[in-house]
Amino acid sequence: MSNNYQHDGKRRRRGWLWLLLLGIIIGAAGLAGTATVMHKTSSTEFCISCHTMEQPLAEYQGSVHFQNTKGIRAECSDCHVPHEPVDYLLTKIGALKDVYGEMTGKIDTPEKFAAHKLAMAQSVWDDLKKNDSATCRSCHNYNAMDIIAQTPEARIQHPVAIKNGETCIDCHKGVAHILPDMSGLAAAGASQLASAAAKTPDTATTLYTIGTEPFYLGTDDKHPAGNLMPSTEVKVDKREGDRVLATVSGWQQDGVTEVFYAAQGKRILSVLLGEDARKQLKTGAAAKDAETGLTWHQVSLQVWLPKKQLIDDQQQIWHYASDMMAANCTGCHGLTELKRFNANQWIGVVKGMAPRTSMTEEQLRILTQYVQKHASDMPSQPAAAL
Repeated sequence: MSNNYQHDGKRRRRGWLWLLLLGIIIGAAGLAGTATVMHKTSSTEFCISCHTMEQPLAEYQGSVHFQNTKGIRAECSDCHVPHEPVDYLLTKIGALKDVYGEMTGKIDTPEKFAAHKLAMAQSVWDDLKKNDSATCRSCHNYNAMDIIAQTPEARIQHPVAIKNGETCIDCHKGVAHILPDMSGLAAAGASQLASAAAKTPDTATTLYTIGTEPFYLGTDDKHPAGNLMPSTEVKVDKREGDRVLATVSGWQQDGVTEVFYAAQGKRILSVLLGEDARKQLKTGAAAKDAETGLTWHQVSLQVWLPKKQLIDDQQQIWHYASDMMAANCTGCHGLTELKRFNANQWIGVVKGMAPRTSMTEEQLRILTQYVQKHASDMPSQPAAAL
């Protein structure tokens, strides 16, 4: 009986060992199979096998990441799939939405693709911003860069980015795919700015216009007497209902009566003056510009404005302008140091680049004000972070 018991014990132990070995084999096979599936579904061939990837593929094939002088190619997964295990798995699970989109035909035509392109791009940019451009940094690293050997533009921009703690995607949004139409993003920013202006307290005494704003000389006037440019500073004199009586000050060049500017000798446009407004303009001290020899006069004007178009925090305007600059400019030019040009030079820079963007005339005015008021010959003030 004892021998039978021992024999049964040995059989049970051998059975457990066989089960353990079988479990190890099945586990290894499962792990190997999962790894193989993960690897295969991360390949560029798999990514571009979907019909909806035809346009992204064409954009990618025209980029420096597909073909370059170094002969180094970044595949789809190199940019879109993080290497860290947890992030890797989360990204693979999240990719199921792409499968669903393919099955439902969400972006199966050029028109549908264009309609969703900004949202898709923004999702990728947000992820890269959150993880400090982790997939970019798997190949590129500030510490490994020979900045002296880079192009003149990169030699200027990279030290600025390092100093400001910027990440790759802040400047390189259009490096592998053509940028989407940014007008929707700018419109959303304008809406947020208007919402912030609506919350401006009635106790604020220094305000800034959030857009090009018509002004009136009296509360009963039906026709505007001119326009204030975006970001123009005004000092509140009186409030009456939904209107504000405020004083706007600046500088006017001798002999130029139709406008005045934010600073002496700088073409930072503040106010466009109608005929009646010119008559009410108060003129103060005069000064001669040392560089040009032109005479400038200090001027001021009292105007009525709707309070809903005024905000007490100028940084809110700069955040909006900074976002537009990042969306429309950095894809080609990288992070451009605002003090790279003086206030008057920035006018030509913005005008020259404007046709290559999707910005409206109003958005370009705000952007121009932003770069001019942070230019090399203007007093230092904080610029909005990207």
